[in-house]
Amino acid sequence: MSIHVVERMAAEIAGSGEPVVLIHGLGGTSNVWTPVLPALIGRARIIRFDLPGSGRSPAGGPMSLQSFVDRIAKAMRALGAERARVGGHSLGTIVAAHLAQQFPDLVRDLVLLGALPEPPEPVRAGLKSRAAKARAEGLAGIADQMAEASLSRDTRERNPLAVAYVRETIMRQNAESYAATCEALSDAHAADFARIGKRALLVTGEDDAIGTPAMSRDIALRLPDSRAEILARTGHWTPIERPDEVGRAMARFWFGR
Repeated sequence: MSIHVVERMAAEIAGSGEPVVLIHGLGGTSNVWTPVLPALIGRARIIRFDLPGSGRSPAGGPMSLQSFVDRIAKAMRALGAERARVGGHSLGTIVAAHLAQQFPDLVRDLVLLGALPEPPEPVRAGLKSRAAKARAEGLAGIADQMAEASLSRDTRERNPLAVAYVRETIMRQNAESYAATCEALSDAHAADFARIGKRALLVTGEDDAIGTPAMSRDIALRLPDSRAEILARTGHWTPIERPDEVGRAMARFWFGR
């Protein structure tokens, strides 16, 4: 495992072979992918970014969905990761979809976990309110709220390590950068899936209220040779709540085993 800074983003790189690029969601870091790495390492060159303003990457100026897409595209070219398999979680699925539409030469296919095409209108307002709360109160209360709202009941009752991860990853963010990322997500709009033309695997939880099963099924219908898999007793943090199932699904889709 090596750590690089590319386009002012921290990137962890492991393995060799064809490139796989993984993009986390709001409140996450590259570590959201750590539990699924055993299924992927040895089969590809895995590149995990911390998005601008998240984890170890500074904000580096105004943040928007388009700025995330442009920075990822430039970083992929700098790392020789053209024609990569691209995975995204939550906000990362919106970034990945726009990346595939705008830079089709960079993207071979997609795995989208907890996918949403864009935030529904009530969610947009909630994200702006959350940004204001982060600036005024910090992230401890938000971390508790998100662990309650975004993990399934089964996870909360049976998997305290998953609860601890979600709370910790949110609390460790920079409050201003987290707020700015909330605002960037609140302003995001859907990619034109009819113009993407990439096959995709969509995985979400049956209890995911953010990237709902209906959203995943709808996106899968808009992309060629694509399908949705819905995991029982699972919420929004699929790679944290069900790492073995998610890792196997990614490996089957990308490597045939």
